[in-house]
Amino acid sequence: MEIDLLKNYPRTPRDTQSRNNEKTEAVRSVARQFGKDFFDGERKYGYGGFKYNPRFWQPVIPDIKSFYKLSADSRVLDVGCAKGFMMYDLECLIPNICTRGVDISSYAVANAKAEIKDKVQLACATDLPFEDASFDLVVSINTVHNLDQKNCAKALQEITRVSKGHSYITVDAYRNEEEKQRMFEWNLTAKTIMHVDEWKEFFSDVGYTGDYYWFIP
Repeated sequence: MEIDLLKNYPRTPRDTQSRNNEKTEAVRSVARQFGKDFFDGERKYGYGGFKYNPRFWQPVIPDIKSFYKLSADSRVLDVGCAKGFMMYDLECLIPNICTRGVDISSYAVANAKAEIKDKVQLACATDLPFEDASFDLVVSINTVHNLDQKNCAKALQEITRVSKGHSYITVDAYRNEEEKQRMFEWNLTAKTIMHVDEWKEFFSDVGYTGDYYWFIP
């Protein structure tokens, strides 16, 4: 299902033209290492300081909880969890829920939020270190598009494999030429960007059966 479960995530105006002007191949190369520069370095490399703030995920978690009927008995995996901020807010809203997170960034894993640090591990979305049907819900926000199309397909298949049936992803996409231009001006790390209809066809082709929505700057 196409559904916007992040509608309550705060959105800020994005100066896509300025991003495009300072984006060089050298900058992109640094950003795609997903290290300290990407998370906590200069803004041109990524976040420009990736710190916990409850205003981001706390308004979103109730919608995810309601839609997937999550409870203290649920197991949730966050693929591309970074420092685990969403996991932490999920545990705050649903005490005793079981969360796990994986990220390709050793820097993010090493600097994960202290309260959930022992639940975060280093791994790539193309090879998730979990058994089949291990989780009631697998979430991956703005992550799988950072892989080339072949590996993006593998990641989607892995997400489907470790899920008991429910998953939710968001990916870089566009619906018209104006959005396409803004997307390619803004994009720093994604290697797979498609029109929303192309994404839907891709999901079908690779066997991704979960829910989805789009990141469009």
